[in-house]
Amino acid sequence: MRHIRHNRQLISRTTVRRHYATKYTAKITSTSSTGRSLSAEVTLPLPSDPRGYPLPRRHLICKATKILLQSHRNTTSRSRLSSSRLQIEPDPFLSLEEYLSSLSISLTPAEASEILKSLNSPSLALKFFHFCPSLSPDFRHDAFTYSRLILIISKSTLPDRINLVRSIVSEMEKNGVRGTISTVNILIGFFGDSEDLKKSVALMEKWGLRMNGYTYKCLVQAYLRSRDSEKGFRVYLEMKRKGYKLDIFAYNMLLDALAKDEKVGQAYKVFEDMKSKYCEPDEYTYTIMIRMTGKIGKPDESLVLFEEMLNKGCSPNLIAYNTMIQALASSQMVDKTIFLFSKMMEKDCQPNEFTFSVILNLLATEGQLHKLDTVVELSRKYMNRSIYAYLVRTLSKLGHSSEAHRLFCKMWSYHDRGDRDACLSVLESLCSAGKTTEAIDMLSKIHEKGITTDTIMYNTVFSALGRLKQISHLHDLYEKMKQDGPLPDLFTYNILISSFGRAGKVHEAIEAFEELENSDCKPDIISYNSMINCLGKNGDLDEAHMRFKEMQEKGFNPDVVTYSTLIECFGKTGKVEMACRLFDEMLASGCCPNIVTYNILLDCLERSGRTAEAVDLYAKLKQQGLTPDSITYSVLERLQSGSHGKVRLRRQNPITGWVVSPLR
Repeated sequence: MRHIRHNRQLISRTTVRRHYATKYTAKITSTSSTGRSLSAEVTLPLPSDPRGYPLPRRHLICKATKILLQSHRNTTSRSRLSSSRLQIEPDPFLSLEEYLSSLSISLTPAEASEILKSLNSPSLALKFFHFCPSLSPDFRHDAFTYSRLILIISKSTLPDRINLVRSIVSEMEKNGVRGTISTVNILIGFFGDSEDLKKSVALMEKWGLRMNGYTYKCLVQAYLRSRDSEKGFRVYLEMKRKGYKLDIFAYNMLLDALAKDEKVGQAYKVFEDMKSKYCEPDEYTYTIMIRMTGKIGKPDESLVLFEEMLNKGCSPNLIAYNTMIQALASSQMVDKTIFLFSKMMEKDCQPNEFTFSVILNLLATEGQLHKLDTVVELSRKYMNRSIYAYLVRTLSKLGHSSEAHRLFCKMWSYHDRGDRDACLSVLESLCSAGKTTEAIDMLSKIHEKGITTDTIMYNTVFSALGRLKQISHLHDLYEKMKQDGPLPDLFTYNILISSFGRAGKVHEAIEAFEELENSDCKPDIISYNSMINCLGKNGDLDEAHMRFKEMQEKGFNPDVVTYSTLIECFGKTGKVEMACRLFDEMLASGCCPNIVTYNILLDCLERSGRTAEAVDLYAKLKQQGLTPDSITYSVLERLQSGSHGKVRLRRQNPITGWVVSPLR
């Protein structure tokens, strides 16, 4: 015991000094009644970088982000009903505040910036930004947190993001926070060429900042995005004087804008700057220059640029080849275009529809479509079904039915499956050219290539057969359609009625009309017009008039075609009164006659010798604002020659046309 007491006395008399590498700050929380013991709360210092700036606490950032995101997902998801009770999720910011209070720590602006960066919701980031000052009376947002929030909002899809950025900048200035050059760069990149952009640039002087290379780049691109290549070029010249340079992306963006605005001199200056010392041009650079020179009609310069691109070791892509081909094609250089296309094939650069469209239009314009075979042969390994189909459709639209059919036959022999649109295009071409035998043969073989014949295909051939009055073929094909399918539709029946009527086959037309009435399809106004035309022009006026009354009873309003057809039929059979009565009925019903209707009735009146009525009708025609055509003038000339001077015709200029005035 004596030994122990002795040691205690030694300890009490000896002052022990221990030096620590880190200083701690402690707050006394309680003392004992004797004053010989106390308890203290030690605040750990924040870690700092070599410059003395505190480093963000990663564990704290991760935990705070997790709290906000997890709670945010829960609160934004649809409320769930559980055990007939509505579960309300806790407020994410309240959860964060409780977490920080439990640790007795406060966030730093740097940590707040990192949390902002980690939040994947712009609206949540904005709420967190405004929430931060409530965590501690000493918390103040700095330039970095403001810049971080501006960047998040500017990249968001929020509908009011422009106003939000404006308000954040205003709040920043109000709180006396000076932004950095990064802040200005973000603002310049966000705002286009507007008043906001000018204010953003003015902030640099207000905050005592200097533009750096990235600022100049942002400013150039801001003007270019606003399609103001002139301002963009001026900023480029200024940054060049300051010794800054753009990167390859910005150079190409500037070149493209200048080229599209046809500022050839400025584009060449930028291009030469790149080559001399600033930036090595790539294939996109050359493509822009080739497109520009081709557009202004200088294909030789385009070729020089293309050769230079190859010599520089650039590998032209599809866009580069297409651009060069288009430049040559614009100057009608057929042989050079095909030669370049062959080089493109040697480099295994697969062409697309645009490539073929440029070459095809060139060959068609220059009358050298026979060279299309060479193009197809060169690209044999890339000639898939869709490319063949595209060429066939395009040739058909351009009116080259023979070439379309020949190419279609190649497609037919090379591929097991056909293309429905290509088949329809060839059918239309054959029918337009009157090659109905080939069209019928093709229609019968389409199923061999896995294509089902449809009603549109049959109707296309029916129309051609009817137009050429090939009624026997029309009959046979219609019987085949009814036997093998598809089912005829309303257009099919209308084509049949019209075709039979054109060929004078009234009985067949009536049968087709009755079949239509008994089918799932029902007659429309075109069906009745075709039937009335068939009956009237084949001498059965009474039946035609009965059909006219029938269509009215069924709720169809006769149109200008209906009335014109009946007026013509009655007029040509000498029933002028009936023709005039129908014309008056037409006007009373609100159906406006056209120049064809007037011509029909004028001809009817002239042939029946009712000259004065014809002259009155012509005056009415002019009052309606209709323009006389060659048929009108022909009737008027007959009126003049047959009236023995009772009608005077005076030809005026082509705009006013004829003036008819009876002699007094």
